[in-house]
Amino acid sequence: MPKPKIHKTAIVSKDAKIESGAEIGPYCIIGDNVRIGKDTRLISHVIIEHTEIGDNCTIYPFTSIGLPPQDIKYKGEKTGVKIGNNNIIREYTTIHRASVGGDGLTRIGDNNFIMAYVHIAHDCQIGSNIIMANATTLAGHVVVEDYAFIGGLVAVHQFARIGSYSMIGGFSAIAQDVPPYTTAAGDRAKLYGLNTVGLRRHNFDESTIKDLKRAYRILFRSKLTMDEAIEKVKKEIKSSAEIDKLIEFIKNNRRGICR
Repeated sequence: MPKPKIHKTAIVSKDAKIESGAEIGPYCIIGDNVRIGKDTRLISHVIIEHTEIGDNCTIYPFTSIGLPPQDIKYKGEKTGVKIGNNNIIREYTTIHRASVGGDGLTRIGDNNFIMAYVHIAHDCQIGSNIIMANATTLAGHVVVEDYAFIGGLVAVHQFARIGSYSMIGGFSAIAQDVPPYTTAAGDRAKLYGLNTVGLRRHNFDESTIKDLKRAYRILFRSKLTMDEAIEKVKKEIKSSAEIDKLIEFIKNNRRGICR
């Protein structure tokens, strides 16, 4: 198995674990409580501490991961960051370790493309197969579900959730939860319909898309209360994994739902 390659200018803690095939480029600083997975590459000038990173990730220059959270409640408690496999993290991204009040980890899944200048704050829970465009900013405790697409210069309020297969237009402010399968945009974002193009790209069948469109019209275009609309969807549309997920997401909101 190939040994890790560590550039002579890099500073690596004796406490860090660097797996086979990993590359630590020039002027990187790897602090305590760090694990770098197999074939993961840090190009240069990357700072990492209190973080576990999986295999086959590429992290570009001037990124910092695992530094203390921007939270005045944090007093040095033992927390961290956990990042999965096959992620691309571009220049100047900041990913902070967890603060108090969560389970102690900021999490990022697999196969994500995180573009330049993205900020992922403490305790965020990021799924897999997500694209976050340049200068996306997530406040603390934000949840982003699998296959979401977030446009550039988007700001997301703390504790808000971005549902799976949703699409957020650029330069938006997300103050409430964005349901799965939908598109949202604007300052204090509003919904603009189903993410039909994205669903077809991910091979959703036409009957499922048709049912989701019907559910969307009932939930967000009718004059019913949300509770009434949910009951109407349950009665009139056949249960499926997608319909059930949409309903459950809405019922579990903490900050309200974009309408």
